[in-house]
Amino acid sequence: MRAIVTDIEGTTSSISFVHEVLFPYAAKHLPDFVRQHARDEAVREQLQAVADETGQSPEDVEGLIETLLGWIREDRKATPLKTLQGMIWKKGYTEGDYHGHVYPDAERMLRTWHARGLALYVYSSGSV
Repeated sequence: MRAIVTDIEGTTSSISFVHEVLFPYAAKHLPDFVRQHARDEAVREQLQAVADETGQSPEDVEGLIETLLGWIREDRKATPLKTLQGMIWKKGYTEGDYHGHVYPDAERMLRTWHARGLALYVYSSGSV
């Protein structure tokens, strides 16, 4: 064996953290985040992707925000939404707005496998 592939939600950490902390955090902060960063290339690319998918103008930031919030309510797995959520979560982690956790047994095994020289990979639909 040369590698370990694991998931995150429900495997190395609680699935409830994602649904009770991360998703609500992204929904609450998405409008201001997009407004503040709409000219940043990474955000602009995602807004363009939303506009391309919906036929909206990429300059209609407020309309794009409403579309993104609608996608959140629908639990839509759209790439631009997931990418923006990842950016928002990264900012939240960096600013200390919340902290993640890893189950003790998962941490122990990850450290053991790493010490044995096994490559560790995550296979997940999440962005962070």
